[in-house]
Amino acid sequence: GDSLIRPKILEEQAYKIEISEENVKTQSAQVEMFIEPVSPILSTSSLENGAKVAKKCSSCHTFDKDGQNKIGPNLYNIIGSGIAKKTGYAYSNALVNFGGNWDFEKLANFLYKPKDYIDGTKMNFAGLKKVEDRANLILWLRNNSDNPFPLP
Repeated sequence: GDSLIRPKILEEQAYKIEISEENVKTQSAQVEMFIEPVSPILSTSSLENGAKVAKKCSSCHTFDKDGQNKIGPNLYNIIGSGIAKKTGYAYSNALVNFGGNWDFEKLANFLYKPKDYIDGTKMNFAGLKKVEDRANLILWLRNNSDNPFPLP
């Protein structure tokens, strides 16, 4: 084959495509990750399946009223509570500075991939990619409260 076609030997094994650094930054800023919202499916979600998903969390969190903090804070009454406001737990500065309250969508976005949602969080969890898993867990967490946060 080399006698019919004379291949050109490249200095490198790929062709470089020149793109300016500013063009890359602009394109990256325009790409936003879409995370499917949980609010539309919360009313049809499953407490039983939420309890199963919560088992993934139980190595780092407790869920009982007045439960102890572990590697992560106790999550009783988390829905509607202030972000990074549970007493007796040392939150990362990123979470403290994030502010606001844990509503359904903020928690769902955080659970999708914590380190992408709040850069600098200490939470070492790969995340829950399935919207159904996040909705089931959030519904279950909502019920772990003296006064459950109203459904949307």
